Amino acid sequence: MTHLDLDPVLVARARELAARAAQPVVDLAHRHTTVSVERAVLRLAGLTGTDPVTGEGRLEDRVPWANRVVDAVRDQVGLESGVALPVWHALASGGTLQSLAEEVGAGTARFAIPTGADAEQARAAARDAAAQGIARIDANRRRREELVALHGDPPRRPWIYLIVATGDIHEDIPQAQAAARAGADVIAVIRSTGQSLLDYVPEGATRTGYAGTYATQENFRLMRAALDDVSAELGRYVRLTNYASGLCMPEIAVLAGLERLDMMLNDAMYGILFRDINPRRTFVDQRFSRMVHARAGIIINTGEDNYLTTADAVDEAHTVTVSQLLNETLAKEAGLEDWQLGLGHAFEIQPEREESFRLELAHALLARNLFPDAPLKWMPPTKHMTGDVFRGYLLDGFFNLAGALTGQGILLVGMMTEAVVTPWLSDRDLALRNVRYVLNSAGNLAEDFAPPKGGFIDRRADTVLREAVDLLGRIADHPEGLIQAIADGTFGITKRPADGGKGLDGVVATGPDAYNPALDLLERVHA
Repeated sequence: MTHLDLDPVLVARARELAARAAQPVVDLAHRHTTVSVERAVLRLAGLTGTDPVTGEGRLEDRVPWANRVVDAVRDQVGLESGVALPVWHALASGGTLQSLAEEVGAGTARFAIPTGADAEQARAAARDAAAQGIARIDANRRRREELVALHGDPPRRPWIYLIVATGDIHEDIPQAQAAARAGADVIAVIRSTGQSLLDYVPEGATRTGYAGTYATQENFRLMRAALDDVSAELGRYVRLTNYASGLCMPEIAVLAGLERLDMMLNDAMYGILFRDINPRRTFVDQRFSRMVHARAGIIINTGEDNYLTTADAVDEAHTVTVSQLLNETLAKEAGLEDWQLGLGHAFEIQPEREESFRLELAHALLARNLFPDAPLKWMPPTKHMTGDVFRGYLLDGFFNLAGALTGQGILLVGMMTEAVVTPWLSDRDLALRNVRYVLNSAGNLAEDFAPPKGGFIDRRADTVLREAVDLLGRIADHPEGLIQAIADGTFGITKRPADGGKGLDGVVATGPDAYNPALDLLERVHA
């Protein structure tokens, strides 16, 4: 790794302030639950399927049983105690989760909050049910490790990350396998437009997504199996990525663990800033989802690159660093380790700006030096892609070179047709050729790249770090910390008040008898 002359006292101060700034959010998550967290408990315990009488036409439009059961519990006894105690108390006289869900559909299920010995019995039964789901997640983690040992990891870093999503999972599969054969190490299946705003997880193998493919448990299973086949063919383990964000973040995290996904997009603030999801809902959901990711051995990818699509990449570079430090703090509090922190940043400086490439190198090296053990996710130019495919192809080449020079961990493949059309297979092939050329010809150049102490790159990195520390200090000194900073428009120049946005009605303050068996099991390991 190329080392910058960063002040270690300043770096330590940055992490101390990030912890203080994030603490109100951590406290919030400890005192609340959400409808999605409670639905995730039921999914972990094995509840699947949809109510056949809800919705018409497509299977993915039907209401999942997890939603129906949580809504029934909330209507009858509230969610302050969580869903586990009333559900497993109802099951004490016999039956299964599935049969109970069908009773909910028929309108005959009755829920109550148990006390005394009944509560202890319900708590133990719920813990046993959740433990079965966690055991399956543990088995998938072991299976991933076995397959990596069998087939091997990609021969070099950064890993080449390519997006494939047609809207039809059965079209995605051959495209993903073709991309792997052409050099992609990580396949990301981007979600159908607007799925992050659905307060339920669609069901089944879907073929009707728009500008992306629905994230469903069956789609996860199908794509993972297809990539296992191509991994065996190629002799290297090909990783699968999807999105644990939006209103169903905890549920999708559970489904990813159950179906052995390897990476998940999971940022502390993306849904708040760019999808107008309520901040309180997001922070409660993201802590649970990250605890699941930690247990599953999943690498998270954060979304700092998005700030630079709405804010200036030079003037606001320090906000990316601040967000990275906050994401690190929140991730580690949830149990994630350094090797799981795919912290995001991006190549988004205006190309016509003088010294733009040197500035990009400074920002990329700052991230690399602040997080030396994290598999940083380096994002290609998008904001300044104009439709000139020749200029775009050159910009992507510079981006790939910056990734090689600065030792990035995960390199998302840039497309010359970015912002023009949904890329064709031929566009992806050309983009992969660009990456292969740069990494083959300059992939080890990082060992020769040493910016001089006190030079342009070193000075710029120091400036950004000091600006980040100043901003973290202002955030940490406010009683509401990060929540207020978001309301003030600190990140991506987008203001999101604490009581605004979608999903606030799904947040519930927990009572003294609240019990979540999944959190119980996950926090024991973390502790």
